Amino acid sequence: MSAVGEDPGPVLPGRPDTVPAIRPRPVSDVSREEATRLRPVPDESTTRRDGGTSTRATAARRAVGAVDLSPGPDAGRPFVSFARPAVYDDTTTRLRPIGTWARPRAAAAVACAVLGLGLIGGAATGSWLTGESVAGGTTRSAYTVTGALWHSVPVDRLFPPELKGEGAGPGGADRSWTRIAVAPDSGCTDAFDPLLSKVLAPVGCLRLLRATYADATRSHVTTVGLLFTKADADAMQTLRNRFTEEGLDRRPDLMPRAYAAKGTAAEGFGDAQRASWTMSVLPDAPVVAYAVSGFADGRAVTDPEPATEAMGSNTTSAPAQSGLGHEAKGIADRVERGLRKTIAAAEKSS
Repeated sequence: MSAVGEDPGPVLPGRPDTVPAIRPRPVSDVSREEATRLRPVPDESTTRRDGGTSTRATAARRAVGAVDLSPGPDAGRPFVSFARPAVYDDTTTRLRPIGTWARPRAAAAVACAVLGLGLIGGAATGSWLTGESVAGGTTRSAYTVTGALWHSVPVDRLFPPELKGEGAGPGGADRSWTRIAVAPDSGCTDAFDPLLSKVLAPVGCLRLLRATYADATRSHVTTVGLLFTKADADAMQTLRNRFTEEGLDRRPDLMPRAYAAKGTAAEGFGDAQRASWTMSVLPDAPVVAYAVSGFADGRAVTDPEPATEAMGSNTTSAPAQSGLGHEAKGIADRVERGLRKTIAAAEKSS
């Protein structure tokens, strides 16, 4: 049955006439205080100047499930939604401008990129200064430091006045050598035979330093040289490979020249007096080190031998019998060791 005073309303199609449609209480049963409490505050954009609510605002509230308790022509039959009301206002429905969040994020991304590039650049610069190779090859700093050694290192450090050769002689005998002459630093013009100059041409000639030593008996003289090249690591490695693969360090026609200082025991040390020699292309510095030995009395040698052959135990040549291979090898090794120590010290201080 319908409640007293209520309009049963139209009967829903397809249902028995005895079942009335459910209707909410009339708005008249809602107290003015409750209506005031539940009524949503109208927005300025949806309230007319005459105090009424626009049809558009009413439809918007009905669309989102709000309860409309305002009086109107259908006041006796208000619209009621049993869904949870959703309330929107200008602050929640208005889209936030993209710039308010995109700009800070873009700035952060740029800052991260700059920081990353800075770290990479710093790492690369640090590895260059400490002598580490980024690509895993020969160090660049060793080449940079070595290129300046020829005019910044005292001559006594590169060519000590005395060299000790413990076990450097034939049969492990001790040797000692005294410096008798130092050549002024120079270029490579006339410093090598034409064929050797052609072989060394790809690495260039930055500076050539030479000194001549005599053994304890002053019967043997040896010129040791350090050729500072203009080449980088790749060019030096190419030259080193060629010397090794083609045996250029054992060819008599590629024997380096001596420094025959006037007024010394090496005054008669010319091309014909060259008896044994050694030459090496350093793998970690732009330097070609060599040494060539001969007799101090100006004796000519018809069959010179490279030091590696003259130091053999079964050789009977004049250079081998006199130990001139040991002289060249012993002096060259000690000068080269001293150069490596100087390079290492210069790298640490740079």
